Amino acid sequence: MKILIIASLWPEPTSSAAGRRMVDLLSLFHKQAWSITYACTAAESEYCYPLDALNIKKQAVAVNDSAFDAFIRALSPDIVLFDRFMIEEQFSWRVEQQCPEAMTVLETSDLHCLRQARQLAVKQGRQVTQSDLTHELAYREIASILRTDLTLVISQVEMQLLKTVYKIDEALLVYFPFVVQEKDIQQRVDSWPSYEQRKGFISIGNFKHAPNWDAVQFLKQQIWPLIKQKLPEAELFVYGAYPPPKATQLDKPEDGFHIKGRAIAVQEVMQKARVCLAPLRFGAGLKGKLLDAMEFGTPSITTAIGAEGMHDNLPWNGYIAEVPQDIAESAVSLYGDKAHWHTCQSYGVDILHHCYSSSVFSQALMDKLLSIYEELNAHRQQNFQGGMLKHHRMKSTKYMSLWIEEKNKQTE
Repeated sequence: MKILIIASLWPEPTSSAAGRRMVDLLSLFHKQAWSITYACTAAESEYCYPLDALNIKKQAVAVNDSAFDAFIRALSPDIVLFDRFMIEEQFSWRVEQQCPEAMTVLETSDLHCLRQARQLAVKQGRQVTQSDLTHELAYREIASILRTDLTLVISQVEMQLLKTVYKIDEALLVYFPFVVQEKDIQQRVDSWPSYEQRKGFISIGNFKHAPNWDAVQFLKQQIWPLIKQKLPEAELFVYGAYPPPKATQLDKPEDGFHIKGRAIAVQEVMQKARVCLAPLRFGAGLKGKLLDAMEFGTPSITTAIGAEGMHDNLPWNGYIAEVPQDIAESAVSLYGDKAHWHTCQSYGVDILHHCYSSSVFSQALMDKLLSIYEELNAHRQQNFQGGMLKHHRMKSTKYMSLWIEEKNKQTE
């Protein structure tokens, strides 16, 4: 089986949860002994996962460039996976034109339309409404899902949203969360530093991701001063890839507020901390930072948005709070309560086993992928809306792309 991944970024598992998830997928395909090609529109990063370790071929590609046609025609993949809906918009018509029998798959690390709706609501100081979910980005993202043979959905909450609000046929969707190897869980538990060996708080998240940057500002301006009133000696270490100057300017060691930048070894920095803070006010998908906290034995304080879809009604491995006063009080309480801190650690282990077992979810994904691949024509015939959208895309996106390509040639 040959699979082609078309992506806007090279996978950086030390930079983002999306990078970790892509590596999970690549590792799964590698275990099937599939031939994997990773084609990317971005320049290769120094933090890119070593794809050579999985025998993955790398290919640079560009949007609005017919050179891609010859590339994919020669490759002739059985399956094509788009790493986000904007890449599907740019490349899927070329895939369909050159390799019409290739199965198409869309990866959604989160629903962009849901994240945007929540961000707007927070900015305007109100709750999300139904009308927030029917903006231009939603039309584009849902159209992309309908055009694709199978979409990977990371959160059960988003599965329900797609089925109930957007009326997507479940046959087009598969639930695939982050996955953790069962054998690794106990090994990590055995290596956890003790309560006494840990000091301080940690917050972590890629600064390019708007929910993370908002959370850092929320911490700095409204939460951390309240924690410092109760714990004058406390320190908070804020990690995240690609911190902009406006973030590094928040570094105030005298206030115990440290902007540290990229964490090359998440396990090392997470296990030094006693409590993880993730006061996310908007966002979507699952939060890799909170999964890391569970894996490395660091109880966490987060919001309902942060914990959404992550624990299947099991007790949270810490506290869930919304307003600054409650978040700060929860953080102070958890930091100083050794017995409850250990209880929260055990809650995290329960969540890992119940919600993220690789053996369960990886097999379910492969079963669905292969069942659709084997009956692809019948599957497509059941998706009339998707076929209709493909037809219209071929008449619009295709010719716009060709026009841009010709225009670019004239300006060279």
